[in-house]
Amino acid sequence: MRSLFLCIIGASFGLLAAAGVFTVFVAVGIVPRFAGRTHTANRIFLYEEMVTFGAIAGGFVSIFPEYCRLGVLWQRFVWIGRIAQAGFGLFSGMFVGCLALAIAEMLDSIPIFSRRIAFRHGLGLAVLSMALGKLCGSLFYFWDELHRVMP
Repeated sequence: MRSLFLCIIGASFGLLAAAGVFTVFVAVGIVPRFAGRTHTANRIFLYEEMVTFGAIAGGFVSIFPEYCRLGVLWQRFVWIGRIAQAGFGLFSGMFVGCLALAIAEMLDSIPIFSRRIAFRHGLGLAVLSMALGKLCGSLFYFWDELHRVMP
């Protein structure tokens, strides 16, 4: 009985967290914005399905990591997993960066900041510098394996 109660509570909290994430996506309007930028509005349902699939797959991988290790099963094909991991990292970084910029744009923080400090030229360079700083920080984080350090 206790296990059943814990399963129900865990599933409820998971659904609540997922609803919060999708609420942010809807409020920011990131999927229609991507479709508008790429001029592929006719495929917006595919985009929404891929976001949902990514959330479900990410949840599965984080809850059941032992079933998602293909390198253990096929030691000769470890390079496939490394290529897939590099591609996932690239696209995840692009998505998180676009989400952060969409939130900042939605709050009008970049134009307000640039007007307050009388910043006229080089705004694109400033945004690019912030992105490169995030990239360097991420590379340093994973290069030194800081994610493996247990506090």
